[in-house]
Amino acid sequence: MSAESTPEPGIPGEPGTNGPSRRGKGRRRKPRAAHRKGLMITAWTAAGIVVLGGTGVGYVYFKLNGDLKSVDIDQALGTDRPEKADNGSQNILVLGSDTRSGSNKELGGGADDGTARSDTAMIVHVYEGHRKASVVSVPRDTLIDRPACTDTDGGSHPAASGVMFNSAYSTGGAACAVKTVESLTGIRMDHYLEVDFSGFQELIDELGGVEVTTTQDIEDPDSHLDLTAGTHRLTGEQALGLVRTRHGVGDGSDLGRIQLQQAFLKALLDQVKDIDLFGNPKRLYDLADTATDTVTTDSDLGSVNSLLSFANGLKGIGASDMTMITMPVVYDPADPNRVLLEEAKAQQVWTALKNDRPIPKSATKGTATGEAKGVVS
Repeated sequence: MSAESTPEPGIPGEPGTNGPSRRGKGRRRKPRAAHRKGLMITAWTAAGIVVLGGTGVGYVYFKLNGDLKSVDIDQALGTDRPEKADNGSQNILVLGSDTRSGSNKELGGGADDGTARSDTAMIVHVYEGHRKASVVSVPRDTLIDRPACTDTDGGSHPAASGVMFNSAYSTGGAACAVKTVESLTGIRMDHYLEVDFSGFQELIDELGGVEVTTTQDIEDPDSHLDLTAGTHRLTGEQALGLVRTRHGVGDGSDLGRIQLQQAFLKALLDQVKDIDLFGNPKRLYDLADTATDTVTTDSDLGSVNSLLSFANGLKGIGASDMTMITMPVVYDPADPNRVLLEEAKAQQVWTALKNDRPIPKSATKGTATGEAKGVVS
C-alpha cells in the first residue's frame, strides 16, 4: 500500500485525564456503545485489552505487551526538531511499509532482499479536544531534498537532493522518515505508527472484511486485484490489492492510489462503527493479537497501557470527523512518474496544522489529483 491510524494503521491521542479509570479485580466492564469507536489499529488493540482485562486472564496482557515493537525516535533525532504543540493537539506519522522479508515476500512488488520502503505515508493531525482530525497523504514519488539523519541504530546518513520521498525510510528507517517529514513540514511529529503488508492483510481478515462500492471495473495483475463495478466485501488480500493498485484506476500514478486509500480508510472506519466489536471477546482478542504483532510504534506508545490511553482519548473521531487531502503537488515536467511539491499551497497546509486550524480548500485547488476520486466509496 502506498500509507492517510492508519493500516492502515491506528491513530493515537493524548494520554492523561481521558485515560481509563482503575477498577477492582473481578469486576466486568460493560460493553461500550458501538459508536464509541477508536481509530484503526490502536483502537482494536485497546478494545481487546479492555474486554479481556476484565476477565482476569492476566496472561493476555503480558502476551500482547510482549508482541509490541517500538523504536526510540526521540533518542535518534535529539533536540534539533520543531517545537511540540502546547494545546493538546497531536501529529502522528503513519507509515505502511513494503518490506519483502518474511511473510511479506509473497505479497508482490519491489525488491526481495529484505529492504523496505514507506509505500504509504500519512500525516495525521488531531485537533485540540480530540474530536476532529486532518489527514495529509504524502505521495511516495514526490521528489524532495532529504536531510541528513541518524537512524535508531546510531548510523549516520548524509543529505540528498532530488530523491523520492520514500527513500528516507529505505535509507534510515523510521527515524529518518520522521526527520524528513519534520524538515518538509516544519511540524513536530509527536508519534509514529507503522504496519507492514502482511499485518494489514491479517487485520482486515480478522475484522471480517470491509465493504466498498466501486463505480468502475478495477483490474491490476500487479496487485492481484480484479473487481467488477459494484459492491464488494473485500478480503484482506483484496483490500491490500486495492490500496496498492496504481495501474487499475485514474492516470496510473501514485496520486490515484492515494485516492483509493483514503476512500478505503473511510469505509474501514464506518465498518468499525457498525460492528459490535465489544460483544465478541474472541474477535477482539484476535484483532489485538494481530495488531500488536504487526505494528511498530515510537517508544512512547510501545506498551499496551500507552496504546489504550491514547486510543481512549480519540474514541469519538469517525470518518465524518476527518478531512483527508493529498499533499499539494504538481507533475514533474521532466518525468510524469514523479511529482514536485507545490510549495505555496503546501505551506497553507502546514500553517493551518501548526495553528490547529482547518486546512483551507484553496490549498488543494488546481493541484495534481491522480483522477481516481469517486472510483471507490
